[in-house]
Amino acid sequence: MISNQILQSTIDGLKAITKTDISVLDTEGKTLATTLTDNVSYEEEAAAFVESPADSQVLQGIQFFKVFDDHQLEYVILAKGESESVFMIGKLIVFQIQNLLVAYKERYDKDNFIKNLLLDNLLLVDIYNRAKKLHIETDVRRVVYIIETKNEKDGNALEAVRSLFAGKSKDFITAVDEKNIILVKELKPNENYESLNETAKVILDMLNTEVMSQAHVAYGTIVNEIKEVSRSYKEAKMALDVGKIFYSNRNVVAYNNLGIGRLIYQLPMPLCKMFIKEIFEGKSPDNFDEETLATINKFFENSLNVSETSRQLYIHRNTLVYRLDKLQKSTGLDLRVFEDAITFKIALMVVKYMKYMESLD
Repeated sequence: MISNQILQSTIDGLKAITKTDISVLDTEGKTLATTLTDNVSYEEEAAAFVESPADSQVLQGIQFFKVFDDHQLEYVILAKGESESVFMIGKLIVFQIQNLLVAYKERYDKDNFIKNLLLDNLLLVDIYNRAKKLHIETDVRRVVYIIETKNEKDGNALEAVRSLFAGKSKDFITAVDEKNIILVKELKPNENYESLNETAKVILDMLNTEVMSQAHVAYGTIVNEIKEVSRSYKEAKMALDVGKIFYSNRNVVAYNNLGIGRLIYQLPMPLCKMFIKEIFEGKSPDNFDEETLATINKFFENSLNVSETSRQLYIHRNTLVYRLDKLQKSTGLDLRVFEDAITFKIALMVVKYMKYMESLD
């Protein structure tokens, strides 16, 4: 159905052109939109008109018209005046609203198609048949973005994203759950992954400034056929999850830039537990004190450079060496040795993954 705001905007524009007052009523006679200011109810007259076989009727200085959608009565139009010109205006309004119904139905059908496409609810033959009927090109480059907002059911954010891409009729914006906005974007031949990252930043900036909404954006890989769109969506979903676990400081996460986080995310939980038990002998990095964890993280940030780490921590070099020796005694891993450092880094990431998966249960 067309929103009441759209109906009101339409008849306001038509009144400005025709100087004729107009009302749009539902099939029960309730007013949905009007330019009339006399507050007179025409509910009974409209209800009687709905039951009559006539498509138009004049009553008490008001002309009534029916608006059908596939032979189903959708609206009753009221045009104030009995003249022939008002009758013609009424017919034009009926034509305009019928066209709006067709456009909105097509938009709904496209939205429904895209949702089912993303969720893999369509057979391959249905994908191409429905795409053809909806005039959606099948062999173009596309990518799927997921925009996760801080608040659930954030309608303002959804409308803001729609307005950002309003002039691009080949892009699709929809939602498949309470928090995530999905953008299926058609790409030009010269657009690459650097361009995708810039688009993600534009979306973030717009949401931060116009809607005052914090968000995270993730996107999948570029696909060349419509049947592969669901793959890009699944990749974007994985990128969003991996970003939350391992790269919480990033607002934009790309599937093709997940690094080792992608591998850890796909590990089965029993294997993770076995690995942690092997490395830490039943202990957990959570048992380390804050000083030790800060030292470890800073040491990794500085690529295992003892001098630079001690400088940034404002401690003597020997103090840092003492802390690393102490860690080696408790874990058997010397972070100054590259192989041990890699093992420890992976173990920390595995622990993060395990805590995230436990939080979902």
